Amino acid sequence: MGFSINTNPAALTALRNLEAANRQSTTNGQIVSTGQKVRGAIDDASNFAIAQGLRGDIKATGAIIQGLNNAKGIARVALAGATSVSDLMADIRKKITEGANEGNTAQQQQILQNDYVELLAQFRQVLENAEYNSVNIVIETAIPFNLAVGTVRNVDVLANLEGDTLRLNGQRLDRAYGLMAAEDISTPANALTALTVAQQQEIQISTALGQLGSDLRQLELQTQQLQATLDATEEGLGNIVDADMARASAEQSALQVRQQLSVQTLGIANDAPQVLLGLFQ
Repeated sequence: MGFSINTNPAALTALRNLEAANRQSTTNGQIVSTGQKVRGAIDDASNFAIAQGLRGDIKATGAIIQGLNNAKGIARVALAGATSVSDLMADIRKKITEGANEGNTAQQQQILQNDYVELLAQFRQVLENAEYNSVNIVIETAIPFNLAVGTVRNVDVLANLEGDTLRLNGQRLDRAYGLMAAEDISTPANALTALTVAQQQEIQISTALGQLGSDLRQLELQTQQLQATLDATEEGLGNIVDADMARASAEQSALQVRQQLSVQTLGIANDAPQVLLGLFQ
């Protein structure tokens, strides 16, 4: 086709190339500015759908980890309380043993009894203080105190996305308090009876310590496993949607050069019809 003042194929080609470079530059610029190569379904429908599912899993897993951390807080405070009670039991048994001495005077026996009552009050106070986020799993929930009907609170917490749960088992350490509070060491004979009760309750407290420690370890292991899963999921999500910034930056520079060349080419193509004007001079 010769020169035409109606149609300029070279200019049309240059214009198409410029428009294509502009579109690619706009798209690549969005990638550079957001750091993501898949920002919506229009970019890549299948990968965007997968990414949305992973985002949902990440948020749900984060919520489960938060629940496990809350349960761990309850367990740690309960374990600290049970440990303090266990330490206090050594002092209580020592005091009871002193009260079983037949050589005590009446005044000495009364002093020992008063000390025994004070130690038991500390025992009860430790249990009442073993509370985290308004939850106490080492003391009964029924008020007032009742050895027969009081119940302890268990804590069930989600363990994974499948809906499985872990249980933090409550321990009624106030039973030990109640049983020992029913005794006295006002006489050596009474002290011997109290000693038997105290020894039995020491066993129960040790058992409770073991259970609390086991439950806490289980919560910690599950939290670690979920955190590792969360990290892997976030990495997988990044592989799907995150852009290679070094590559995107290099492509943006190349596109800018293409735009400049396209503009120059379009200018040259538009100048070509001017040659026809020379024929009329």
